[in-house]
Amino acid sequence: MSQKTPIFCTGATGYIGGAVLARLLNHPNRDNFQITALVRNPEKARILNTRFGVNAVLGSHHERDKIERLVEDNHVIFHVADADDHELIKAVLKGLKNRHAKLGVMPILIHTSGAGVLADNARGEYPSKTIYSDLDVRQLKDIPETAFHRTVDLRVVDADERGYARCQIILPSTVYGIAKHALVEAGVANPRSIQIPTIVRASLSRGRAGVVGKGLSMWPSVHTTDLAELYMVVFDNVMENPNKVGHGWQGFYFAENGEHRWLDISNSVGQAMFELQLTENPEPTSFTVEELKKYFEYEEMGWYFGSNVRARGDRGRELGWAPKRTTQDMLASIKPEVAMSAKKP
Repeated sequence: MSQKTPIFCTGATGYIGGAVLARLLNHPNRDNFQITALVRNPEKARILNTRFGVNAVLGSHHERDKIERLVEDNHVIFHVADADDHELIKAVLKGLKNRHAKLGVMPILIHTSGAGVLADNARGEYPSKTIYSDLDVRQLKDIPETAFHRTVDLRVVDADERGYARCQIILPSTVYGIAKHALVEAGVANPRSIQIPTIVRASLSRGRAGVVGKGLSMWPSVHTTDLAELYMVVFDNVMENPNKVGHGWQGFYFAENGEHRWLDISNSVGQAMFELQLTENPEPTSFTVEELKKYFEYEEMGWYFGSNVRARGDRGRELGWAPKRTTQDMLASIKPEVAMSAKKP
C-alpha cells in the first residue's frame, strides 16, 4: 500500500480555511490523505477528530515551535491563517526548510495572501484603469514592498527561490456567501466573510447604508465555494505533476470571477435594509471620517473599503479552474447577510 500524503492546515476553523478543509475532506482521494489541523478550541478539536477523521492538534499561532514541527512532519501545507503574521510565516518556512534538509524532498506550500496587495488610495473617488493579470510576472514584481500582505508574500517567494519548497500563493478578492458546508453545520468553522458583513454591520448600526467616498472604485469578487475549488485545482495539479505547475513568481493565483463598484454593494445593502424594514431610505450615504474610525477599527482601514483592486485570475483558469458564481450572485448574497446581521448584531 502506498503511504498516505501528510497534509497540514492552518486556519481550519476560519471562513476560508474551513471551506478549504471541507473541500479537502470531500476530495476523491480523501482516503489517501492524512490531514492535521491546528485548532485553538478543544471542543472543535474533538469534533474534527471524532466526526471528520482530522488529527486536530490543540495550539495557537503563537506556539511557533509547535507549528514548525507540524509543518516539518507534513508534505503539503495549506496556510490559510493570518496573511500578515511575520513570525507565523517564519515558523512555517522554517518547518519546510527542515523537512527538505532532513528528507531531501520538496514540500508544497499553498499560502493564502489577498488581492488587497493591489489596493490603492482612491477613497472611493474613481475606478482605476490598471488591471493586473497573475500571468504577468513583471506586474507582480512591481508591486511595492509597502503594499498590504506584501512582505509576507516576498518571504514565501524567497523560500521558493532558495529551493527548499514549492510555493503557491492564492490571493482571494472579495469573498462572499454564507458558508453551508459540513464543518459549519458541525459548529466548527466560521460561516461568514469579512468585507461585506463589515459594511452591513456598519450600515445597520447607523440606520442607513454607508459607502466610502462616492463608491466608484472597483474590486473583484469570488464565491467561497469557487475559492475553495481554486485551492483544490492548484493542489491537484501540483500533486499530479509538480514540474508542470509554476511556483514562486509563477505561482500567484488571483481568485476572482467578475468585479463590482463598492457603491454596488452599498446600494444592495440599502435596498435589503429597506425591504427588511431596517431603514426608511435605501440610498446609501458616505461614511464620515468619524464613522470610518468607529466602524472599521481605524481610519485607514476604512479608506481601504474605498480602494481599487482590479485583477484577473488567468493562471488558475489555465490549470482548469472554472468558477461558476458571478457578480450578480455576489449582489444577490447581500440580503441574506443583512438579515443574518440584523438577527445577530
